[in-house]
Amino acid sequence: MANEKHASLLAKRRAGNIITYVILSLISIVWIIPFVFLIFQSLDVSTTGISSNVFPEKFGFDNFIYLFSSESNFLRWYFNTFIIALFACVGQTIMQFMMAYALSRFRFRLRKMMMNLMLVIGMFPGFLTMIVLYEVLAKFGFVGANSVPGLIIVSIASSGMGYYVAKGFLDTMPKSLDEAAMVDGATRMQIFFKVILPLCKPIVIYIILTSFMGPWGDFVFAYKLANHTQEGMNVATGLQDWLTAANMPLHFKHFCAAGVMVAIPVVILFMFLQKYYVEGVTGGAVKG
Repeated sequence: MANEKHASLLAKRRAGNIITYVILSLISIVWIIPFVFLIFQSLDVSTTGISSNVFPEKFGFDNFIYLFSSESNFLRWYFNTFIIALFACVGQTIMQFMMAYALSRFRFRLRKMMMNLMLVIGMFPGFLTMIVLYEVLAKFGFVGANSVPGLIIVSIASSGMGYYVAKGFLDTMPKSLDEAAMVDGATRMQIFFKVILPLCKPIVIYIILTSFMGPWGDFVFAYKLANHTQEGMNVATGLQDWLTAANMPLHFKHFCAAGVMVAIPVVILFMFLQKYYVEGVTGGAVKG
């Protein structure tokens, strides 16, 4: 009797696993179809416009070669995007981790009120301040061809408010580590760099990834600041011009090739840092 129940449970579990894997496989196929289409279209050199054929009629790398030619501004857009994402990544990582460390490790007056205030302010969408930010940056000349410094400033300015996940990760680390280091004569600076920071590799990498991807795919505010100036566009705003009714017949395949090029850095980062990304998310979600 016990063996029959055990066999029945195993059969139910096996059937449940099969159904789960089938559903996940179908979702994965639906999710990956647009990316496969994008790659095939980027390799189709039979026409520069959109094609109804899923598989290319003629394979080639002409669309990718065009991106690096003097006829295209793609390299300028790509470089602008990389510079913005790089500086924003460094600045946001420093700001968020400093804020998280201070709120997690120190107890000071108005700490709770500051955290609640940042929580309430963070509930308002960022685009509400777009007009004001544009006017301020315009007075400093950070629009048009000089929009890159403006986007870097905006990306870093309020990044400290995104401290929640990092603080949750730091809260899981026992304060006895700090106390033991202080007993041994370590200063706060030494505790931070020699004790806390080496243990925070997962959350630091999580912040690096998220802060890099935000500016990398930014469109709305970048489009506003660039103001149709080629020198100030990032990849998203530049490629949007290729999808207008007038340019799509000439640049759709170039757009697909550019989409593949834009995805490469993010894919590489996730491939090598996925383990730490997951650890940072799960560790920071324990408590906060």
